[in-house]
Amino acid sequence: MQSVREFVLRCLWLCTEAEAEPEPDHAPAASDGLQAFALGLNKRLADDDAGRSGNLVTSPLCVYAALALVAAGAREGTLDELLCVLGTPSRDFLAGHVRALAEHALADGSRTGGPRVSFACSVWHDVTMPLRPAYRAAAAESYKAVARAVNFRQKPEEATEQINAWVAAATNDLIPSILSPDALSSRTVLVLANAIYFRGSWEKPFDKELTKDDKFHRLDGTAVDAPFVRGLGWHNIACHDGFKVLQLRYLQGHPSPGQPQPPPIYSMCVFLPDARDGLWELTDKMACDPDFVRKHLPCGDVMVSDFRLPKFKVSFGMTMEGVLQDMGLNEAFEPGKADLSDMAEDGAGKLALEKIIHRAAIEVNEEGTEAAAATVATVTLCSWKTSEAPHVDFVADHPFGFFVVEEVSGATLFAGHVLDPTTN
Repeated sequence: MQSVREFVLRCLWLCTEAEAEPEPDHAPAASDGLQAFALGLNKRLADDDAGRSGNLVTSPLCVYAALALVAAGAREGTLDELLCVLGTPSRDFLAGHVRALAEHALADGSRTGGPRVSFACSVWHDVTMPLRPAYRAAAAESYKAVARAVNFRQKPEEATEQINAWVAAATNDLIPSILSPDALSSRTVLVLANAIYFRGSWEKPFDKELTKDDKFHRLDGTAVDAPFVRGLGWHNIACHDGFKVLQLRYLQGHPSPGQPQPPPIYSMCVFLPDARDGLWELTDKMACDPDFVRKHLPCGDVMVSDFRLPKFKVSFGMTMEGVLQDMGLNEAFEPGKADLSDMAEDGAGKLALEKIIHRAAIEVNEEGTEAAAATVATVTLCSWKTSEAPHVDFVADHPFGFFVVEEVSGATLFAGHVLDPTTN
């Protein structure tokens, strides 16, 4: 029977044969798996009770990088499943993709006038369980991860404090902690962590004096008063059948002398359904096509008669085991069946994923955006048992979805939706 890995490799080979001459405007193929993962994760979270009942923000890239760090230590069927869920043909391909994103798409541009961006990974292992040298080297080289030994078994509170302090520092205190006091079990021997921080100013800031309260219509038919930023003149908007897309660029830094490739270009894309209750239908459409966001981005500015976008501040957190299992990642969580043996030296015992914990926060106002996310994977020791009108309106006075993307790589840094801009 054909393995999952062979199936993925075969599909990618067929796609390569069929697209020997890719379209010039098509992003690198390496981004396709990340985009499919991002939209699939966004839909499943939107379908979850927590996503349906309130505002949502996550970082698909943050979760993707954390799972990639797990894949670096996985073997056999567990590795096959991870590669399939992440949409990549091999562990080396995955590591190279994340490394390229970290070095280029997520390069900090604050020194040259662009957004402040940081990407960090870490591996925390119990003092009694040394890492395999090859895994330690791969984590450091491809994921820029620093490995640290802690005493999970005898001093779990101290280990929790250290990991939370690392997350707070990596996210500029936007996420002060991620692990609750009881998050680590007596069997925890490894914690893999990833954190992303972003702070960017709009290329064209909004005038605070124009910000005024207006009605925002919620899905249940009620309305709340919320502050809306307002813009005059031209905006980058596309009108599609049933929805509109607004693209707001962040201020781009100046290219560094001798820079081998263009600097990252960041933007926020707001997907606004025409119908006040159309968000879930639009989310379903997005999940059917991994290239949906890119295909529907605006091609240029249009004159806007009425522009209103609510200011919002959203934070969200959850454990993602159930969501990821729905996406096809099962074996890695099964004690006795999971194969993460490339992480630790022989004799450490059999390992399995226990929890995937994710937290994210974002604030959007007249000046720009500040956002951060962190993901930790706890590993336990198992027992052996478009068309555009010349004049359009863009009034986001009802639930909408949003993405913060890096346009050159196509990477989705943050994604979510706003059901009520007056709540966090």
